[in-house]
Amino acid sequence: MTQRPPSPALDQLNKKRRFKDRLLWGIAACALIVIVIPIIWIISQVVSKAIPHMSMSVLLTNTIGNGGGLKQAIVGSITLLVLVGAIAGVTGIGAGIYIARYAPRAIAGFLRSTVEILAGVPSIVVGFVGYIALVVGSHWSFSIWAATIVLSAMVVPYIAKATEVSLRGVSDSLREAGEAIGLRDSLVLRKILIKSASPGIVTGFILALAISVGETAPLLYTAGWSTTSPTFSLKHSPIGYLTYPVWTFYDFPVKSASYLALEAAMLLIILVIALIALAHLLRHKLSKNLPQSL
Repeated sequence: MTQRPPSPALDQLNKKRRFKDRLLWGIAACALIVIVIPIIWIISQVVSKAIPHMSMSVLLTNTIGNGGGLKQAIVGSITLLVLVGAIAGVTGIGAGIYIARYAPRAIAGFLRSTVEILAGVPSIVVGFVGYIALVVGSHWSFSIWAATIVLSAMVVPYIAKATEVSLRGVSDSLREAGEAIGLRDSLVLRKILIKSASPGIVTGFILALAISVGETAPLLYTAGWSTTSPTFSLKHSPIGYLTYPVWTFYDFPVKSASYLALEAAMLLIILVIALIALAHLLRHKLSKNLPQSL
């Protein structure tokens, strides 16, 4: 059978498509460069200025006035990370499961819109609401629990959205197969749906924690600042955190204070990069255990 030569019109159409494809790829590459170059520049500036002054004493000494170390800030940030992970993780994953699996269609649509709206609320607004409701209204003053609740409220929408999208992306055939062999709904959810959606859920959860660890405004409103190790009292228990030295000391005329700001910024960068790397590692590990058809 002889092959018919392409018509001039079809050839012209293919050329236009290839041109549009290359143009869009070029625009996407330029957009990526515009985003990546400033990030690389900022990170390189912080690291290059912080490393000459970095020492183990920074990690083992509390902040004293405008100098000292960042021990209590490191401990405080990690403590908040763990508490927010526990509270926001349970709440966000539970909300995502309810929206994706159990909520009636009208309620699910309303909750989905609410989650998206809450995710777009500026962090300083959430912090101010927490200040009015908890620090002032409940007479807690600055405390670790006020900060935990506010940070959890900030990241719950991200976790809920990641959980819902991941569950809705699981093939219906897997759910139907579990139901066909007589598994209870709770077992279908736990053994099939959540397991299959776990890469997306875990990734969204860890990236939400990475967002929380870099927040400043909500903590200024709720956590205050402390130069001692954190306590877990409900009231009057301010806590240190790494974003405070960056915000407070970066333009101090005292060199020891500006060094602390740079060192705290570098530790935050390391912590965020570690969380992102952990998210990708866990996603890859969990994805390997899924059926090839997913």
